[in-house]
Amino acid sequence: MRALLASPLGLLIGISLGALGGGGSILAVPALVYAAGQSPKQATTTSLVLVALTALIGIAPHWRAGRVRFVAGTIFGLAGIGGSLLGSHWNKAADPDVLLLAFSGLMLVAAYAMWRRASKATTPSTSAGNPSDDTPDDTPGTAPGAGGTAVTARHIDPGTIVKVVVAGTVVGLLTGFFGVGGGFVIVPALVLALGFTMAEAVGTSLLVITINSVVALSTRLQAGSIEWGTVIPFTIASMIGVVIGSRLASTRDSSSLQRWFVGLLVVVAVYTAVRSALALS
Repeated sequence: MRALLASPLGLLIGISLGALGGGGSILAVPALVYAAGQSPKQATTTSLVLVALTALIGIAPHWRAGRVRFVAGTIFGLAGIGGSLLGSHWNKAADPDVLLLAFSGLMLVAAYAMWRRASKATTPSTSAGNPSDDTPDDTPGTAPGAGGTAVTARHIDPGTIVKVVVAGTVVGLLTGFFGVGGGFVIVPALVLALGFTMAEAVGTSLLVITINSVVALSTRLQAGSIEWGTVIPFTIASMIGVVIGSRLASTRDSSSLQRWFVGLLVVVAVYTAVRSALALS
């Protein structure tokens, strides 16, 4: 029964991911729990497979466009390995209802981040001479407004290193515990701490997500906790949905789609929180 439900669910999640970009897959966990009947821990594992494959496939076009900073992304990803392993350990030990209650909070945070992104996308630049943060700089590896000064290792102070390690660890924890990519944390961290352009941050975040997801999945493979009968049809259908969603995005206003999705995310988050809280009471 789960395998039969996995394909249509995967298709819908894939469409949302393709149409909305980062954050679209966060509905995978509640959908798999409440519609497909997976346990919260199985659902986070299935979500991890989707997140890892989607990020890995998504790197290619960004790499061809020169928007992936491999050295910095690898360092950021390596900084998150400890957090990813710890998050996976917490996932195994957590009460399922506590896990879902915490996940509902994460959905609300993601909804807020997506709402802000949609609002910024519809806000015109206040000055023609100042490009918005979403506009890539002409010089690869330069910070927005940095006048072409590349961000290199010698410009990184100890405070920046601490920020990268802390952000990397937090992202690793999110990936290991919840089975999400954590792009809404990675992108701002790369922009603010390392001075990446927004385009570089988005491209490089996919590398970070891939590293953290693979590390988190490795612990689940060792434990034999992956339900392949659900994972395989769900993931294949999701990949098809991503293609459909990408085409849909090209014909619709992305900020409008994001606002609709935010509304859905809030509703699902509240439903998940209420169900989990009642189960715990």
